[in-house]
Amino acid sequence: MKSSVIIFSVLFAFMSTIMITPTFADQTSRILSTDGDISLVQTTISMNIPSDNVLPWGFVEGVFENHVSGFPVIIQIYQNDEAIHFAQTNVEDDGSYEYKFRVRNIDGDKVINVFEGDYEVRIFKTVNLNSNSLI
Repeated sequence: MKSSVIIFSVLFAFMSTIMITPTFADQTSRILSTDGDISLVQTTISMNIPSDNVLPWGFVEGVFENHVSGFPVIIQIYQNDEAIHFAQTNVEDDGSYEYKFRVRNIDGDKVINVFEGDYEVRIFKTVNLNSNSLI
């Protein structure tokens, strides 16, 4: 029984990576504003949730250098330039962040695809321009 749970967990993680992970080939980044030693950087990526998706969760994750402590990552998801979902998540000490969200719900016999199709994900990060001030 225990080995079945482990195998299922590994397969679920593997399938999550394959089916839900955004395509980063279309990633673009630009500096939106600078205030002293910090800048607000927007990274835009495309994300596709297939109509035959069977997994309940999607996620946005990343790592960046020179993050500013105390400033969360802001995540905005758009479909056809219409705002669909906004969120924020904390940045770990190593510069990593992750945000999980529901892409599919099951209510009894009814399956609801919360997300389906092509999306644009805008990720806003605050970075320290002066690495000498990092601890």
